[in-house]
Amino acid sequence: MNYLSIITFILFSFISTITHAQLKEKISTLDDQSSVAITIYNNNLTLIKDQRKVILNKGFNHLAFRGVSAKMRPETAMLKSLSHSKGFNVLEQNFDYDLLTPNKLLDKYVGKQVSLAQTNPATGKRTIEKATVLSTQQGVVLKIGNRIETNPKGQYIFDNIPKNLRDQPTLVTQLTSSTSNTQQLELSYLSGGLSWKADYVAELNAKDNSIDLLGWVTLHNVSGANYQQAKLQLVAGDVNRVKPQRLSKSHEMRSFAMVAEAPAMTEESLFEYHLYRLNRPTNILNNQTKQVSLLSAFSVPMSKELVLNGANYYYRSQQSMLGKKLKVGVFVQLENKKSTGLGMPIPKGIVRVYKKDSQGNAQFIGEDNIDHTPKNETIRLKLGNAFDVTANKKQTDFNKRKHILPGKNSFESAYQIELKNAKSEALTVTVREPIPGDWKVLKENHPHEKIDAGTAEWKIKIPAESHSTLEYRVLVKY
Repeated sequence: MNYLSIITFILFSFISTITHAQLKEKISTLDDQSSVAITIYNNNLTLIKDQRKVILNKGFNHLAFRGVSAKMRPETAMLKSLSHSKGFNVLEQNFDYDLLTPNKLLDKYVGKQVSLAQTNPATGKRTIEKATVLSTQQGVVLKIGNRIETNPKGQYIFDNIPKNLRDQPTLVTQLTSSTSNTQQLELSYLSGGLSWKADYVAELNAKDNSIDLLGWVTLHNVSGANYQQAKLQLVAGDVNRVKPQRLSKSHEMRSFAMVAEAPAMTEESLFEYHLYRLNRPTNILNNQTKQVSLLSAFSVPMSKELVLNGANYYYRSQQSMLGKKLKVGVFVQLENKKSTGLGMPIPKGIVRVYKKDSQGNAQFIGEDNIDHTPKNETIRLKLGNAFDVTANKKQTDFNKRKHILPGKNSFESAYQIELKNAKSEALTVTVREPIPGDWKVLKENHPHEKIDAGTAEWKIKIPAESHSTLEYRVLVKY
């Protein structure tokens, strides 16, 4: 063993023999905090960077970092000195997340003595007896003198508070410092308990050809800690994790008038994700749900589409009647482009859509989820099913045809779809049919469009308070 190794071993042995009683624990609270930066991901994961000004002793220090997240992942914690990096070494760290409560205090006293104070309800006389806590599982079991009592009434009196039981989550570190000056320390760690999601509120105009869209970021904090004047950043994207956790669900409604003066968030690319940064510090308190403005766009051009979707199973067999009064879906579509007033990466979330009635009151007309949407992509929402538009569908003919190749199938079938419009205005319904295999439309009374290899689409115009019929015959080979 060389000379340096011997000195190091002696120093480490000396430090290890110092007892907790001989060390005065230095406590750092949120009053020491100079800044805190929070980056929240979609999957209930948060990166917290907590900077504090702390006066350390030269040599060994026992530092308690109070006010950290109760859902800290301690294996990710890293404490460093930004002002005196040389000579600053962390030897050990312990995350004390057992909080001071009556039940926890009793748990820590299992096998130890407490005092039990009881008052006689008839005489009012107060007695205090020594008792040993035997168990706290499914109730309290005490040994008082020569008797055993369960769940006794009275007040427990404790001699002291156990060292590893604290009134708030604390990261306790043992470290060495080469200086006794005030240092700027930064504690960074990953935590659960903080989540965010995007919520959108949209309002259609009277003609159903444009939409006002407002985006909110909904933050939810159940981490057990407060973050004052935090620098807030949000990461949108599907970040891979070994053990993903469930998202918290919460939202608050906001009106259009409330965001007229709200500052938007700035956005930038980050690896294969997108980073959103709030342009001002904000307070994120424990057990709080709050919302900040994400985006606002007005008079965004949009289109409405009524769609009757079919299925591919009835092209392979005889089915006869396929349905009466079938529902016709209502969709709206807009482009996430700069020319429309949008044109930014939009995080996934729920879009809730409203429209004003004849009295000028906004009424809820539907909602839908959107996924992460890059700029220049299409946003398509299903708001529900049309009330005044229905369809009757039936198969009018079905025959099995001989295929030119052995072992292959060939079917010829015909269909009739009657579309009814009870509205006082004409409209157009898109009939979308997924057709399997190699197919060909042999006959039709309205022209179709082959929108992809397995889908035929018809645009059927229906007069006001009337109906239209689509008839077609198709040959399917597979």
